[in-house]
Parts: sequence; C-alpha cells; structure tokens
Amino acid sequence: MAHVTRAFGSLGSSVGPMSRSFVDDTIYQYALAHSTPLDDVQQALRERTRAEAGGFAGMQIGPDQVSFMSILTAVLQPQFVVEVGTFTGTSSLAVAGALSEGARMLCCDVSEEWTAIAREHWERAGVADRIDLVIAPAAETLAAIPADQQIDLAFIDADKTNYRVYYDIIIPKLAPQGLLLIDNTIWSGRVADEPSDDDGADTVALRELNDFIVSDPRVEVAQLTIGDGVTMVRRR
Repeated sequence: MAHVTRAFGSLGSSVGPMSRSFVDDTIYQYALAHSTPLDDVQQALRERTRAEAGGFAGMQIGPDQVSFMSILTAVLQPQFVVEVGTFTGTSSLAVAGALSEGARMLCCDVSEEWTAIAREHWERAGVADRIDLVIAPAAETLAAIPADQQIDLAFIDADKTNYRVYYDIIIPKLAPQGLLLIDNTIWSGRVADEPSDDDGADTVALRELNDFIVSDPRVEVAQLTIGDGVTMVRRR
C-alpha cells in the first residue's frame, strides 16, 4: 500500500495519484506510455478505487508495478503465491491473471469493505477461483500455512510496522529460489534521510527492515526504484 502524502501527487493526475518523489514525472509518463497498458478490468478497478477510496486510493500499486508484477509472475510460474495486504485488489489481480493452471494465491487482509471491491473485480477478470482470501491478522494466517507448503512468490504491502513480522514468517517458508517482494521500502526517500526524533514509526520500521535484510545471510536482495520502492528478496 503505497505512501499517500509524499509518494503520490494529485488525484487529478491522468493515471491517478502516482507521481514519484524520486522519478521525474515526464520520465514516469514516458515509461508508462511504453509499457503494456492496464486491461479493461484493471482500469475499471483503478477508477473504482479512486472514486470510493479518495485520498486512500494511493494505497493501490501503480500501473508500472502492475506490469512488473504480471510479467514477473508469468516468468516465474509460481504454484503458490502469498499476498499480505490486498486492499481493493490491484496487485492480486495482476498476479492472479498471470498464474498458470492449478496455481493458487493466498491473500491476507483485515478489511471486508475494501476486499469486497477486490472480489468483484477478480470475478470480472475470471481469476476468483484461484484466489483464497482470508480476513484475519496476516501473521496468524501466515503462521497457519502448513509446514510442507512452500511459498514460491510473496508480496508484502500492508502495515509497515509489522513488515519485519511478516518477513520473519515468510522467509523460512520460501521455496528454494523463492522470491519475496516488499512494497514501499524507499518510502518517498524518508528512509535515506538522517534519523531524527521526528521520524514516524513507519519510517523507522522500514529503515530498520532495509538494514536487516541487506545483512541477512539467508537471502540475496535488490532494492528497486519502481513505485515507492520495491525490495526484491531471493532465498539463497
């Protein structure tokens, strides 16, 4: 769920609140123009989220991440995918649409209201039958995954102060060569600022997580400047 105040611009933008503090808008628009556009259901979901979520619409991933996650999923061909933080379903729609036959996706969220919009658009896209949505604290849902069920691809995009909790549960469950994506890890550049007493809890949590991951011997990591920062973590 992308940061709203600094990572995104006006709701009147042609693609929604998606301006980046660290990517020039002209370059961003050029990149979008030279990427596969959203399909009809994805665009409808984007517009529905903007209409109903207002300022919170920035919590959905942008079109650049939709393309990235769809292509990545198609290339990896994961059999079991986990998403922590579903909101209105933009990222899960991108991933589920690229899954191979028989693959499953587990979505973890606590909001019936926002995920009802997700369910509607999963149905419209014909991918609802491959998604299992659990409304409960994500840590509980993740912990309940059977020990013999390996995660091929995971995406964390939820409450920032619990990112480390989700990371610690997911990493041991990743399949060999499994991949974890973590959203908002650049946090509009705040994580790169000199630590201050004015830092919010989210900024502190993300900065500490970034420092921990890069020193974690179990993984290989690349922090990407897409969206509000996406950290890609591969289990060694």
